[in-house]
Amino acid sequence: MSWRTVTFLRDNELHLEGRQVSVGDEAPDVELAASLAETYSLLGDSVGKIRLVSVVPSIDTPVCQTQTRNFNEEAAALDDAQVVVLTVSADLPVAQERWCAADGIENLKMLSDHKAMAFGQAYGTEVKELRLNHRSVFVIDKKDKVTYVEYLDELTDEPDYAAALEAVKALL
Repeated sequence: MSWRTVTFLRDNELHLEGRQVSVGDEAPDVELAASLAETYSLLGDSVGKIRLVSVVPSIDTPVCQTQTRNFNEEAAALDDAQVVVLTVSADLPVAQERWCAADGIENLKMLSDHKAMAFGQAYGTEVKELRLNHRSVFVIDKKDKVTYVEYLDELTDEPDYAAALEAVKALL
């Protein structure tokens, strides 16, 4: 198991578990919960599309909500025949659904890593001490190659939205 250390809230150290992916890697496919009864294959259910994967620790926190709202707004301007925008967190699917309904989030798909932390392990985002995913963004091309990666140093920082969107647009 590989471990990395990140900073979280006033220099408290937390450890990330799993394999960190890099640009050029074959994207790992994982099963995530789309609801309590349905699963979603990260690559298999979006074959032939560009994937923008936004990872948040918990949708019930302000920075995670801002990140999800921003990518939801940007997703509206992208061609959904070519691009799918996904948000991954370890929140229960019912909590994700409740928040999306209350906030009008309709342009992206929320996925839950709550059962096995399979995404966290495959992409190196599992925060061991909290059993949450660390804030990050990935772009995966139509052939399942990772073309953009951003692992934030601080769990509470926002990602570089413009850079992630430029990475998507470069693949169109």
